[in-house]
Amino acid sequence: MPAPRARLAALVTAALLLVLGIAPAAPAATATAPPTTFTWSSSDVLISPQPDAAHDIVSVKDPTVVRHDGKWHVFATTANTDGEWSLTYTSFRNWAEADTAPQYHLDQTAIGEGYRAAPQVFYFAPEKTWYLIYQTGLPSYSTTTDISDPTSWSAPRNFQEEMPPIVEENIGNGYWLDYWVICDDTMCHLFSSDDNGQLYRAETSVEEFPHGFDNTVIAMEDTKENLFEAANVYRLGDADRYLLLVEAIGAEGRRYFRSWTSDSIAEGWTPLAATESDPFAGAANVTFPRGSWTEDISHGEMLRSGTDQTMEIHPCRFQYLYQGMDPSAGGDYSQLPWRLGLLTQRHARC
Repeated sequence: MPAPRARLAALVTAALLLVLGIAPAAPAATATAPPTTFTWSSSDVLISPQPDAAHDIVSVKDPTVVRHDGKWHVFATTANTDGEWSLTYTSFRNWAEADTAPQYHLDQTAIGEGYRAAPQVFYFAPEKTWYLIYQTGLPSYSTTTDISDPTSWSAPRNFQEEMPPIVEENIGNGYWLDYWVICDDTMCHLFSSDDNGQLYRAETSVEEFPHGFDNTVIAMEDTKENLFEAANVYRLGDADRYLLLVEAIGAEGRRYFRSWTSDSIAEGWTPLAATESDPFAGAANVTFPRGSWTEDISHGEMLRSGTDQTMEIHPCRFQYLYQGMDPSAGGDYSQLPWRLGLLTQRHARC
């Protein structure tokens, strides 16, 4: 009976892919609305720090990821025992190889030493150039034409040379950080947070990018805990509909994500799954089939259906590369043992 055997083989293959954190092939992205409630299955730790003689690192966090030329390319923040932040890069063909794939520390490149953190990577198609966005105290970026060569990144340049007045007026004791770029057909938008309850947005035209970011406005505001940091904005399939994720701090201090949708990058955000008890992703809706290793679902990025500046994701089945850590860990933030894992949406509708 070949048909039952074929179905059984398909089920076994799908189960194996789920364990490895790999989504099965999906149909072309369409204008499918996301669900209103999410459930997730988490992998084990997939990427851990790789210290060497010159990099006594204790954590790897804030990942950004694209699939290009048959490989996953992951950039992330590291922290060393002196509390110094930098960036690292790794690539691999499948997630089973992720933790053993060599990591290349980007302070060895023209990106240089000093404070670099919270990367975002995408291919800016109009220039046929890769952009790596990160924070240096300002919104900075480097470029290359070859994402697979970590030595090829350019020296840092800035989208904005100083903190906009509206951020200065609202930041309080927070920090200006976690820069995120997404473009539509005509405009590019630069999002940022202040750890004090404000989400900001600046804009420039696609033609002017990477220059011309101005008109910084408050895109959303709430309490510090409800609208903390690590904002991501994505296009949902081939529709002009967008998904916003922002990291929040729960009642017990654990991190989780809230979500909103809109028909415009610039305005009109409507809550989707936006509470600690019913989050986009958090302790309330993540299971760990092979054993729980974190109670925090923190700063990360969705696996995208493309690589370009539109930040498109497939609306049918989400996967999210995130940072977590041993729940018993404590102490200075820079010394917390962050590791990377992968969430896979359960009970997807398509």
